[in-house]
This record gives sequence, C-alpha cells and structure tokens, in this order.
Amino acid sequence: MTTRPRPQSLVILIFGLWVFGTGDAILIAAGIGNTPWTVLAEGIAINIGRSVGQATFLVSIIVLFLWIPLKEKPGIGTILNVIFIAAAIEVMVPRLPTPDNLGVALLQVLAGILLIGIGSSIYLTANLGPGPRDGWMTGLQRMSGVPISRVRGIIEVCVLALGWLLGGTFWVGTILFAILIGPVVGICLNIAGRLGQPGEVHG
Repeated sequence: MTTRPRPQSLVILIFGLWVFGTGDAILIAAGIGNTPWTVLAEGIAINIGRSVGQATFLVSIIVLFLWIPLKEKPGIGTILNVIFIAAAIEVMVPRLPTPDNLGVALLQVLAGILLIGIGSSIYLTANLGPGPRDGWMTGLQRMSGVPISRVRGIIEVCVLALGWLLGGTFWVGTILFAILIGPVVGICLNIAGRLGQPGEVHG
C-alpha cells in the first residue's frame, strides 16, 4: 500500500468500487434479499429514516472506529471504499427496476452478485488498503487468533441477524449471495491475474 498511488491505480480502484456498489444496488432493487452488511444497512435506514446508501456510509464509518482498539491502519483505498460504494448505492438504487416477477428478480440477483465479484476483483488488485469490514475482520483475527473463516462467519451471522431484526431484507437473494460470492470472486481474481492486471496496478 502507498499514500501516493499512481493515477492508474486510483482509477482502477474507484472503478472497481463503483462496480461493486452497483452490484449491491442491483440486489437491493431486486427486493428478495441483500448481502448481510446491506441487510444491516437497510435495517438501520428504515429505523432512522435515511436511504440505504446513507446508512451504508454510516455503517462503514462506525466499523472504521472499531479499527482503533485493533490498531489497524486504513489506506487510501479504505477511505475511498467508504465513499464510493455508498455513493454507488445511493445513485443507482433509485434508477434500477424492482421486478414484479420472482424469476426476473432472481436473474437480477445473479447479475448483482456477478458485478460484486467483478468489482471486488478489480479493486483488490489496486492493493491500496482493505475495506472497512475486511480490515475489521482481519484485525479481529489477528487479535484473537481464531481462524479467519470462523471470524468472518461469526461477523456475517451477527450482522445479518441484527439487520433482519431491524427490518432489513433477508431472503433467497441473501442465501444465493452467501453461496455464490466466494466462487465468483475467485474466478474473477483468476481472470484478472491472467490478464496481468495485478502486476500493472500495484502502486
């Protein structure tokens, strides 16, 4: 990571974050289940009278404060993650269709998962700092010594449960996301690696 990344790295990072946020927005608009963190953001949005994009930004800021006791240090990518994913959700959700048909909604969810996977692979190659949630997860793993998969699972379940209790949408889209996002990100990262992108964008 660097505090003075090349412009090319920043462009790739911002593009990847926007694609990621757009994928998240597509899931929200589909209306049949969000990612765990967006279930939480939606639940908070419902209770404070704000949009999901604004609540996503708020959640990211809160998670960043949770970095402090873990002594994690954000990179420029961390800050841009907070801004651009929330901005993409805020801009795109009102412009996306809400399907009346479950089949169409499922296709929309799959498209959203694909975009989240593509966006993840793009911004990860920029190597300019983890997202707030990922940094918190790795910080907890480092402090606790608990395997990263278990830490991630506990966080995701707790976030999902809290969001659902607050009124966030947990349904088939959430389940599809949980099943598919790992393989999709893996495939996208593999493709990015074959294209030689990681070697080009590390700043």
